[in-house]
Amino acid sequence: MMRYLFLIILAAALLAVGCGGGSEATPTPEPTATPAVTAQPGDVVEDGDTVGVYYTGTLDDGTEFDSNVGGDTLEFTVGEGRVIEGFDKAVLGMAVGDTKTVTIPADEAYGPYDESLVFEMDREQFPPAIEVGQNVNLSSQQGQMFTARIVEITDTMVKLDANHHLAGEDLTFEIELAELTKAEPGEGE
Repeated sequence: MMRYLFLIILAAALLAVGCGGGSEATPTPEPTATPAVTAQPGDVVEDGDTVGVYYTGTLDDGTEFDSNVGGDTLEFTVGEGRVIEGFDKAVLGMAVGDTKTVTIPADEAYGPYDESLVFEMDREQFPPAIEVGQNVNLSSQQGQMFTARIVEITDTMVKLDANHHLAGEDLTFEIELAELTKAEPGEGE
C-alpha cells in the first residue's frame, strides 16, 4: 500500500510539472485575450503574438495521431506555454499562409517515457467492467487528479501507466499559419 501511495504522489508531482498523465493529444490551449493589433503583410510570428494554425501530427511510422485540418484553427499566444514547447517554438518566424513541417523531439513534446510511472493496484479497487486501454482518473493523497491508462488486468491486480500516451515519441507536425495577431508593444517581451 505504501508503494502505491508513493507512486501516486510521484505521478502527481510529475504531472504538476508537465511530465505525463494527460489524456489529451497534442497542443492543449486555453482561451486567451487577443491583442488588438492587426498583422500587416510580411509580419512574422514573434513571442507574445496570438496565432491560429491548422496542423496534422504524425509519429515516426507515419501514423496520424491528431489533426484539426478541415475544422477550427488552434489558437494560442506564443510563449505562454499553452501548447507543447516544440510546437510553440515551431511557429516563430512564420507569416500568414506559410506551411512548414517540423519534427519535435520527445523532450520538447510530452517528455521521455518514465518507467516509474507504471504501477500496479489491487484488482478489487476497480469496478468489474474495466478494460485494457481504458483511461482512469486517480487522485494523490493531496487530492490532485491525474489520468492513468490500464495496460494489464489479472484476477488480482491492475497495471496502470501514468505516462502521457505520446511520452517518449518524437512528433512530426505539418503546420499552416492561418491567423496572426501581433502583440501590442510591450506585451510578450
